[in-house]
Amino acid sequence: MAKKSKRYLALLKKAEAAGELKLDDAVKVLKEFNNTGFDQTIEIHMHLGVDSTQADQIIRGAIGLPHGIGRELRVVVFAKGDLAAAAEDAGAMEVGAEDLAKKINDGWTDFDVCVASPDMMGLVGPLGKVLGPRGLMPSPRAGTVTPDVGRVVAEYKAGKVEFRNDDGGNLHAVVGRLSFEPNQIVENLRDFIAHIESLKPISIKGTYIHGISICAAMSPGLRIAL
Repeated sequence: MAKKSKRYLALLKKAEAAGELKLDDAVKVLKEFNNTGFDQTIEIHMHLGVDSTQADQIIRGAIGLPHGIGRELRVVVFAKGDLAAAAEDAGAMEVGAEDLAKKINDGWTDFDVCVASPDMMGLVGPLGKVLGPRGLMPSPRAGTVTPDVGRVVAEYKAGKVEFRNDDGGNLHAVVGRLSFEPNQIVENLRDFIAHIESLKPISIKGTYIHGISICAAMSPGLRIAL
């Protein structure tokens, strides 16, 4: 286990002493953790009462946050013709078909999001062994398989966030940066939490959200009072 710095241990004591906090109060404390030499990303972590072995209990999708996440995502697109032109106009990092598939199959995955038009899925499907483990495989459920590739590229570049629960029912996402104003962080968090709440599977009869915490990239987590 990596040795924790004096800075981290001091923040950990403060986080443990704070206990569970209302969202606004947690953001105020988190802003006080901004004592590194760079602008840390802010993450939300949620523990959900879902059974990841049941297809209808997989919590997956994407959401455009009101204040973005503080950086533009690198988006590649599988499309041809007018759709390829629309993706390029929207600012896609790279657009292609067979050439792009070969590049990815050879090991290139230096991008954040992969979008595909429906007619390209026959070409994209075999790339699952490369894209799947990295969470980059286009999916209709996430909205990354779409005939409106230009709109989706623009949304991701503006700060759209993808999410999916892991095998333990945990869900993680970036929701901004510490340089954001407190109200911007709170609004991003509230929108994200509300969206996850709206996705509660009807097959879950017990508690859906068991825990929520927020943290910065180099800070301990702060527990949110449910």
